[in-house]
Amino acid sequence: MEAIEIPLFPLHSVLFPGGPLALRVFEPRYLDMIGKVVKNGSRFGVCLIAEGEEIGEAAFTYDIGTLVHVRYWHKRADGMLGVTVIGDQRFRIFERQVQADQLITARAELIPNEPSAPLAPEFRTLSVLLQEIMEQLGHPYVTLQKQYDDASWVGARLAELLPISLPQKQLLLQLDDPVERLERLRSMIELGELA
Repeated sequence: MEAIEIPLFPLHSVLFPGGPLALRVFEPRYLDMIGKVVKNGSRFGVCLIAEGEEIGEAAFTYDIGTLVHVRYWHKRADGMLGVTVIGDQRFRIFERQVQADQLITARAELIPNEPSAPLAPEFRTLSVLLQEIMEQLGHPYVTLQKQYDDASWVGARLAELLPISLPQKQLLLQLDDPVERLERLRSMIELGELA
């Protein structure tokens, strides 16, 4: 496994590889981080917060998150920085450091991306549901290349978009099998376990 050192952006959100996320950035530590990432063409990690908040003192995150790259940024009318990122690859943290400004940096190992796999006929209804959801969405999903016949892509987008608790979304992110992820999503829908 390849070891990397990355800054972290802890959020009350779970992002999968291939997924977009729009951020409003205003804290100096993250403005500085985004500036360096854009200047260097590097990436940062998005992780779900296990304990703590998005602002203020450094939060404690789950160990598995998603490495992202900045696709687009602009200064918003409210003075904040608007940033759209795209998930590239999952990673597993094995060491964290909190800087004086409360920015967290982590040493992590990359988790190989799931191979593309055709969507089995038994999950076709999930693909149709995803298409219906996506047709109602604007930025940043409107520009996303759609892959409704790919098991990993369909499962990841549904896990991001369905009203599922954040710990459940995190469990789905941690799965390495796209078929198992689809089976769990189908079960949640059938059993009425959506929030």
